[in-house]
Amino acid sequence: MPWLPKKSVIVPIDFSDDAFAALDTALELVADASHVHAIHVLPYMEVTDPGVIWEAIDDDSRRKHAEDALRERLADAKYQGLTIQVGFGDPGREVADYAASQKAELIVLSSHGRTGLSRLLIGSVAERIVRLAHCPVLVIRK
Repeated sequence: MPWLPKKSVIVPIDFSDDAFAALDTALELVADASHVHAIHVLPYMEVTDPGVIWEAIDDDSRRKHAEDALRERLADAKYQGLTIQVGFGDPGREVADYAASQKAELIVLSSHGRTGLSRLLIGSVAERIVRLAHCPVLVIRK
């Protein structure tokens, strides 16, 4: 029995070990995996990207590749039934918007713990999600 049962939990996945640890935490908060949505957000391709110029890569193939990679990584029985979503755009905005569209009760995500110049240059997806989310956000620090 989960200690804080939730009906809809969103977990952003960037394929890091920390993100999958956050997913495992989310599974502890729900009655079963069908209440969890794992979302991966791909950046939009620039018109100058080689794959776009040579028409070798399109959004459909990128989405399918990401979905296949997620399904492979989430093949364990404990993940059976969770929803996989792949979006495009700014990760912070897309995760917050997806959570709102699903009427999520919680977003669970990992923080990579960047500080100083690294955080300033790279930005913080976790911070952006916290600011934009309509629901509570649980940030798991490593």
